Amino acid sequence: MKRNLSISIAIMFLATASFAAAQIGAAPATDVLGAHLNYGRGCPACHAPHSGALGNGKTPLAGTDTGSYALWGEDASPLYGATISFGATKYAETLPSGIASGSSEVTGILMCLSCHDGNIAKGAMMRNAVYEILPSTYGGTAPPTLIGNNGVSGAGAASYLTDHPVGTNATISCGAPYNWDCSISATGAIQPGPNMTRFINNYGFFVKPGVNAANQPMVLCTTCHNQHLMNVVSVTNKPFTYSTGTVATSGTQTGLPSGSYATMFFILAPYNPADSNPYTNQTAQFCRQCHGGEANESNGGTAGTVF
Repeated sequence: MKRNLSISIAIMFLATASFAAAQIGAAPATDVLGAHLNYGRGCPACHAPHSGALGNGKTPLAGTDTGSYALWGEDASPLYGATISFGATKYAETLPSGIASGSSEVTGILMCLSCHDGNIAKGAMMRNAVYEILPSTYGGTAPPTLIGNNGVSGAGAASYLTDHPVGTNATISCGAPYNWDCSISATGAIQPGPNMTRFINNYGFFVKPGVNAANQPMVLCTTCHNQHLMNVVSVTNKPFTYSTGTVATSGTQTGLPSGSYATMFFILAPYNPADSNPYTNQTAQFCRQCHGGEANESNGGTAGTVF
């Protein structure tokens, strides 16, 4: 009985190792731009090279700068100065009054919502479809990349109340019981403690926080998403960037082997809920980058990252 159990455990670890090997060197069979090919329009769908939003057949409803920054080809003007609320009013975010400033709120939130919003910027709304292969039970009938009109009844109906907060009030904190054993520098850099350092070695810190006016790291859409790569992420052991514009004096971004890893939903780290390995914890690891209180390392656990 003990021998059989040992053999079973050995087989399980071999299977786990094979899944890890399958992750590294992942070669996407479809274009890495994925759903952001925008029905074949490709890059000009967002970056119209000649006439901005007008060149894409959209007449800006307000303002004249929608094509002047990053050649933006979608009409972002309905979002100018708009206030969106997450968690009732706790995480209320008032967007900038224009796009040309190129601030982190513009590039990391407003420009994203010019397509991914179903409440305010309806004219530029993405169609109700997701172009990714999903497990049959994942996400139900609601496309997980669709923000806004989410079909939820009650107080959160057709609003941002049920979505993950972003913006100046959606700050990343340190300290038990919910967060990492880290500290925030005067410039908004996240400085990891021993538990967070072990986690970085076991998985990594791929997220890219912004910094608000109070020099606190904040969550943007681009904190978790890389809009240019849908299905693959390149992992390298480069110097660890704790926050925007601030590089640590020591440490690396991840302890994972360098290579290409599978991802989904434009997540900028290894993240694959479609992985058939029932022992994988990679999707949980992604969330734990900010939610450190729920990580193995914060609770005396020794599990690393399983693919």
